[in-house]
Amino acid sequence: MKVVVCGAPGELAVDDRIRPVRRPGQVLIRIRRVGICGTDYHIFRGMQPYLSYPRVMGHELAGTVAESDDAGRFAVGATVCVMPYLFCSRCGACRKGKTNCCTNIKVLGVHVDGGLADYLAVDERYVLDATGLSLDAAAMIEFLSIGYHAVQRGALGPNTRVLVVGAGPIGMAVTLFAADAGAVVTVLDGMAARTRFCTERLGATHAVGLDEDVPMRLAAITNAEFFDVVFDATGSAAAMETGFGYVGHGGAYVLVSVVSAEIRFSDPEFHKREMTLLGSRNATRADFAAVIEAVRVGRVPIEAMHTHSAALLDLPASFRGWMDPVAGVIKAIVRL
Repeated sequence: MKVVVCGAPGELAVDDRIRPVRRPGQVLIRIRRVGICGTDYHIFRGMQPYLSYPRVMGHELAGTVAESDDAGRFAVGATVCVMPYLFCSRCGACRKGKTNCCTNIKVLGVHVDGGLADYLAVDERYVLDATGLSLDAAAMIEFLSIGYHAVQRGALGPNTRVLVVGAGPIGMAVTLFAADAGAVVTVLDGMAARTRFCTERLGATHAVGLDEDVPMRLAAITNAEFFDVVFDATGSAAAMETGFGYVGHGGAYVLVSVVSAEIRFSDPEFHKREMTLLGSRNATRADFAAVIEAVRVGRVPIEAMHTHSAALLDLPASFRGWMDPVAGVIKAIVRL
C-alpha cells in the first residue's frame, strides 16, 4: 500500500508498505480522507516535541470499513471516522472517564504512525459510525471535537460573554460551538479573512484584529467588564500570557492550545478576579458522538470550512504551500 512519510523535518515522500493485517478486536479501515492540522505542520517544521522521525502523519481520519471487528459492529463499506487518541484504560485519568488525557496516551500520527496510508487497522473502540456524513465531513470530526470539548470545559450558558483568541480551525470550532450554546462570541485574530468567516458563518458577534487597539476594543464590547470565558487557541506563549488580562472578574480561562514553554501570569490579578484556569486536551468519544450528530443535522458549515484538497500521491508537492497564510487554508483534506 502507499503511504506518505515525514522522514525528517522538511521532508515528505511517498513510500510503499505492507498492508496491515487486522488483529482480534480491530477494524481494518480503507482510509479515504485525511484532514491536515496544525500538528502536522509542526511535525513538518520539526516543532513537535513528542515525536520521533520517520513518521506517517495523519490523525483526522475518515474511511470505509474493509474488515469489521470480531463482533461485526460495523458493516463492510460503512463510512467511519477515527478517534486517534489511543488510551490505556488503566490509569487514574482513564478510570475517571478522562481518556482524552490518559497518562499513557499515544496519538495516531504523532506517537505512532497515523493514517496517511491506504489502510489502517485500529481497535474497534476508536472507530465511530459516520453513516450519513460525507467522507470530507467525517474527516473533520476530530478537530471539531477538540473545539466542542473545550466549550464543554468552559461550561457556557446563554449570553455568556466569550472571547476566542486565535481563529485557526480549532478556534473556529470553539467559536461555532460556543455560539451554538447561546454565548455572545468575540473573535480575536490577526487575519481579517478568518475573523470575518467567524462572524459570517460561525455565529460570532464581534471580530477584533491585532492591528487595532485590542484592550480598548474588548473593553468597549464588554462595557469594560471583559469576558466571562476566554479561550486561547493561538499556540503562542505570548498570546496565552496576554489573554489572562481579558478575563473578567469571576471568569474562566480555557487553554486549548499547548506550547513547549512556561506560561507566567500575575498572581495578584489572578486572585483579585477569582479566576478559574482550565486546560482542555483532545476530546472524548462522547464529544465525537455529539459533533457527528451536529454535522448530521446541518449545524456545521462543512463545505465552507473545507478549502483545499490534494490526492495522497500529490501531497508532498502541495503540503508546503498550504502553510503559507496567503493560501487562505482553513481545512485541507487529503483524498485517497
